[in-house]
Amino acid sequence: MPGMVLFGRRWAIASDDLVFPGFLELFLRVLWWIGILTLYVMYRGKLDCPGGALLSSYLTVLLVLLAVIICTVLAIVCVSMRGTICNPGPRKSMAKLLYIRLALFLPEMVWASLGASWIAHSVHCDKAVVNGIIATVIVSWIIIVSTVVTIVIVFDPLGGKMAPYSSAAPNHLDSQESSQLLNGLKTAATSVWETRIKFLCCCIGKDDHTRVAFSSMAELFSTYFSDTDLVPSDIAAGLTLLHQQQDSIRNNQEPEERISHSPGSSQEADLDAELENCHHYMQFAAAAYGWPLYIYRNPFTGLCRIGGDCCRSRTADYDLVGGDQLNCHFGSILQTTGLQYGDFVHISFHDKVYELPFLVALDHRKESVVVAVRGTMSLQDILTDLSAESETLDLECEVQDCSAHKGISQAARYVYRRLINDGILSQAFSLAPEYRLVIVGHSLGAGAAALLSIMLRKSHPHVRCYAYSPPRGLLSKSLYEYSKNFTVSLVLGKDVIPRLSVTTLEDLKKRILRVIAHCNKPKYKILLYGCWYELFGGDPDNFPTELDGGDQRDLTQPLLGEQSLLTHGSPAYSFSSDSPLESPSKYPPLYPPGRIIHLEEEGTSGRFSCYTAQYTAKWSHESEFNKILIGPKMLTDHMPDILMRALDSVVADRPACVSCQAHGGAHVDMV
Repeated sequence: MPGMVLFGRRWAIASDDLVFPGFLELFLRVLWWIGILTLYVMYRGKLDCPGGALLSSYLTVLLVLLAVIICTVLAIVCVSMRGTICNPGPRKSMAKLLYIRLALFLPEMVWASLGASWIAHSVHCDKAVVNGIIATVIVSWIIIVSTVVTIVIVFDPLGGKMAPYSSAAPNHLDSQESSQLLNGLKTAATSVWETRIKFLCCCIGKDDHTRVAFSSMAELFSTYFSDTDLVPSDIAAGLTLLHQQQDSIRNNQEPEERISHSPGSSQEADLDAELENCHHYMQFAAAAYGWPLYIYRNPFTGLCRIGGDCCRSRTADYDLVGGDQLNCHFGSILQTTGLQYGDFVHISFHDKVYELPFLVALDHRKESVVVAVRGTMSLQDILTDLSAESETLDLECEVQDCSAHKGISQAARYVYRRLINDGILSQAFSLAPEYRLVIVGHSLGAGAAALLSIMLRKSHPHVRCYAYSPPRGLLSKSLYEYSKNFTVSLVLGKDVIPRLSVTTLEDLKKRILRVIAHCNKPKYKILLYGCWYELFGGDPDNFPTELDGGDQRDLTQPLLGEQSLLTHGSPAYSFSSDSPLESPSKYPPLYPPGRIIHLEEEGTSGRFSCYTAQYTAKWSHESEFNKILIGPKMLTDHMPDILMRALDSVVADRPACVSCQAHGGAHVDMV
């Protein structure tokens, strides 16, 4: 439900969020009360020492105070377990109980302070009694400090602005008032988010690019979050319900009902060849990450293999390669690619906002000049990722709508300037004039590589791009169609990044709001079952998530997100899951690059299983990635080492790939 209103402001915690912390405190308090009672019963005969009367009074009052606190916490837990996320009616007494609980902290603090003072100055009793009292004082202060930290965590800087409207229903606000409310919230939210981002990224320099990225990121977050009043636990419950709902739909779907987009015989014919090329060029995309990924993939032997390169100073061999900040990256790059020093033209690990590391190498096996762009590995890269608004590109191609993700297009333009203005590509092709240009990258690097290949298409008509796990929100529709001629994207399983864009995030928010609004179970049951389901699996059909018969009369507090999205006719909100998604003009729908090869897992490997996942490869349409899928592997499927293992498995299981010649797939342009 929306956050609770206490002391005239909204907090980032709901009245049904107190079940688990309440149970924890109740458990500790009961143990504490039993321990103090045991101490008092066992040693009350030994309290005739100097200061013993004080200790006896202290323990007696503490037992009474703890009993009152235990009863209050028990009442809070019982009330918090009532109702559902959107039905807070049974929990209407929660605010009063919390006021009582907070008021009890005052005598507890006073009594803990007095106990500490008496122990320090006035008591000379049995050592066991004194140690027991010291333990009670320490526990008292630990709980008090923990409560203060919790209050700081759940403090919502926007709460003072949102509290007066937290319980307003749509019919209490006309269209103009509701619009003014949302505009005010978005303005305040943008300022708050920018402050948060600057604090988290305080170690990054404050150049012009960084300031622009801060503003862009704050605008994105405020646009996405300001029209909902969900607390974090609501989102967690919504994601849990969506995962179960998604699995239930898939389990109940007949095989013939599964949608399949057939790309045609011409694409099927070169699937093996392109898989072979993807497998080969993935080593360059991985090498661009440098030593961190290499050590991660080889935890026991990696450091020994490249340690010498890290420790020794730059040698004449390194001077053959132009670049900066090589450090021990070069050794890992050589190990990953299997190339020699002389095969590299340029390696750069210069890393700033909108400026990505990259390498240029000569691949003699495939007769190609390879440009590999690194993916996300730093705060600067995250800022580049989250500069998600669309910008128009000045491209020399016959495409009407040349727009793309702003941050990634800026990064691609930086690499383009380095390649052309610094003469890096000219140097590479002077060494191998008959070779063709291949551009690769993973994640953020895949998006930059796709845009870079479009920028270089005019001067290098035969350029090829292999984009591994690229972001969905990258290209306009026309650029997406144009990129199919020379770009192949590879997506593994449920990887969230190729499904991630502002449009799909808005769709995810819509689905979370809908599933929460229709859920007939209390939040603590949703989260408990969800944890069990994620860890051990189960039958998703055993946990109903819809109100019986669609009856929503129990929804005493509709979600602000539903109100505002319905009131303003948000194009991204509809109760029909088949409705087309749209976005504000600043965030139009964007698409992944090129033709897409999807590696799908066969069956399931289970939550805790040594079973090695098996994958099948197929050509897929971009529409199969227009919705974020929830699952345990939605993040791990994006990791480059997992992708490399999956590629190894797929290529090994396809005998046809063994006979694929180096030129076969790389030189096929789809028109």
